[in-house]
Amino acid sequence: MAWKASSSQASVGGLGSGALSHVFIQYPPLHCNIPGSRGFYYDDGNKLLISPTSDQIFSWKTAPFSPLAAPITDSITEGPICSVRFSLDEKIMAVQRSNIFIQFWHRETGDTFTHRCKSESESILGFFWTDCPSCDIVIVKTSGLDLFAYDSASKSLILVETKKLAVSWYVYTHESRLILLASGMQCKTFHGFQLSSAGIIRLPKFEMVMAKPEANSKPVLASEDVYIVTVYGRIYCLQVDRVAMVLHSYRFYRDAIIQQGSLPIYSSKVAVSVVDNVLLVHQVDAKVVILYDIFADSRAPISAPLPVLLRGFQRSDISNSRPSTKESESSEASDSNDNEAIIYGADWTFLVPDLICDVANKLLWKIHLDLEAISASSSEVPSVLEFLQRRKLEANKAKQLCLAIMQTMILERRPITMVAKAMDVLVTSYSLSLKTGSYFKGIKTERTPSSVPNVSGPGQATDVFTSRTDGKSVQHEPATGVNSVSFSRPSTYSSSEMEDNCIFEPSKISSNDTQFVGGKVDASAESSTTDNPLNASVSEQQESQLTSPAISPDEMYRSVFAPIEEEMTVEPSYLVAIILEFFRCANLERVKVHPSVYVLTIQLLARSEQYAELSLFIINKVIEPSKEVALQLLESGRQSLQIRKLGLDMLRQLSLNHDYVLLLVQDGYYLEALRYARKHKVTTIRPSLFLEAAFTSNDSQHLAAVLRFFSDFIPGFRSTSDFFTYYNVLNEMSSSVTA
Repeated sequence: MAWKASSSQASVGGLGSGALSHVFIQYPPLHCNIPGSRGFYYDDGNKLLISPTSDQIFSWKTAPFSPLAAPITDSITEGPICSVRFSLDEKIMAVQRSNIFIQFWHRETGDTFTHRCKSESESILGFFWTDCPSCDIVIVKTSGLDLFAYDSASKSLILVETKKLAVSWYVYTHESRLILLASGMQCKTFHGFQLSSAGIIRLPKFEMVMAKPEANSKPVLASEDVYIVTVYGRIYCLQVDRVAMVLHSYRFYRDAIIQQGSLPIYSSKVAVSVVDNVLLVHQVDAKVVILYDIFADSRAPISAPLPVLLRGFQRSDISNSRPSTKESESSEASDSNDNEAIIYGADWTFLVPDLICDVANKLLWKIHLDLEAISASSSEVPSVLEFLQRRKLEANKAKQLCLAIMQTMILERRPITMVAKAMDVLVTSYSLSLKTGSYFKGIKTERTPSSVPNVSGPGQATDVFTSRTDGKSVQHEPATGVNSVSFSRPSTYSSSEMEDNCIFEPSKISSNDTQFVGGKVDASAESSTTDNPLNASVSEQQESQLTSPAISPDEMYRSVFAPIEEEMTVEPSYLVAIILEFFRCANLERVKVHPSVYVLTIQLLARSEQYAELSLFIINKVIEPSKEVALQLLESGRQSLQIRKLGLDMLRQLSLNHDYVLLLVQDGYYLEALRYARKHKVTTIRPSLFLEAAFTSNDSQHLAAVLRFFSDFIPGFRSTSDFFTYYNVLNEMSSSVTA
């Protein structure tokens, strides 16, 4: 997608308006300022930001994100804290106290128990809870993995299985249920396991690519340089190569891990976010972010490198929302206000998929895409529409932008071929949404606390200022959960419903893990063993889908064609040509066109007196028959008897006998209408209409014939008021003729 810098149209308060950006954070943030806080940890399994003190654990729900969210407090005993995670039902809290000791609390009863390493030669790197049927918690040690089941009766952990491996550090995300274990001198050799509700699968061992520096040194891969990502329902890994200055991408298959390509980076310090399946690569040193929608068959960014925008911030916000009676407190509020306005601060930590934790100021921000600015940054309309049609989190905004783009193209009288390509994109997307069912369903984005959440995060409950898994206290930003995808996939549309949802063969998948046929990667290095892509679970994918941005033919009529026609801003012949392209696209995709579009086409052709073309469109079924179409033909046929006849014939062909008879009567053909009504047993029209038409003709013989018809075929008609009224009228007419 060709891009240019565009201006976000939102007002930016104290930072000024018109700032260039495609990504923004919305003021106010979530304030997590707890006195005595010992730092922050992120529990991706439950979407919790956690801040412990000496004797308490404070936790905030980050989804749905709310700046007003209040923390939940749990009491603990004093002691060191290395990591904190809650069980997936949030009933048990686990606190890693050291590299050999984990303490557990039952939150309802207050009961506690501990787990220690049995051997002094091994240490705990971290742990995570899982929904795997065979185990509840996995403890990662330097000697491998220990899989435990929690026994509620004995309030203890029961060892289920041990997987012996040398481990330097690890990376895990709950969204993917995938853990990667690093080993070797350069930490570039990896073993992988997926522990999902369908069971445990072991991936083949693989090595990551690392460029060799000019010197004779061998660089060591760090945990903060590897990200497990889930995008469009598929699982990938992104690896930072600081020597080559690229992000390598790998896709996981049941029998192989295939390198998919790489993206360039331009900063020595890089962080990653994922918003609605769009990859955000933060070039932290340069304080800009580059966006990639790498589902498309391109490695080009979808936007220019631009900074993150702080939206909604005002210098007076703090003083207005936090009144203070003392000057010192007012000064502190002002300082805090200034700190909140810092972009890409030194203590910013990026949490997957779309959160930023400002450790120094104890703030949590949520990242958003500015779809309007992104769509305005490219001149390639079909690519923009494809991008917008893949968006799910702001589906309604994406839909409205697509409609506005289509309307603008027509108003600007763009070439018909260009408009046709745009039509193809929208109609194809709508057709796909009908096939997958996403157009009709609104899927909840959040779950109850006892269900499996949808946020990928660090390899363990990450201390945002401490290394994730190797136990060393270093300053870094463990931005985990990056969005990536196969660069060679030819399709232009995405649908998580169409992707495989785990690595297991269909016979081994439970009923809750429906598998769909996914696309393979067209890579020369790919072997025949890569037919089973490793993907996220169905439940995880669906949580991000609110509604579909697909546009129905009815919406196309109401929001594009009808407004343009009402304003009379384009020539009817041009608009007809555009609508005919819409018919072509709909016919190719077997999409039913709303009758209103056909009616509009008839009106435009009649206005231009193109009756011959209109007749051909009706005869050749370019305009599909319907009651609405037939009635419009009758209306437009006031200036053309041929068109009116086509309308009458369509009513008869559609067996709309009531309407057909009624129109015959209105046209004065009441005797023909009587014969048709008798033949087709039409009994829904009041006799008074026929009698009134006969009386209006001032023909007593016709009136007598109509009275005789109803007297013969409608039992009891002679006792109705209509009979007596028109019988008297007939007598008066006969008397006047005799006189």
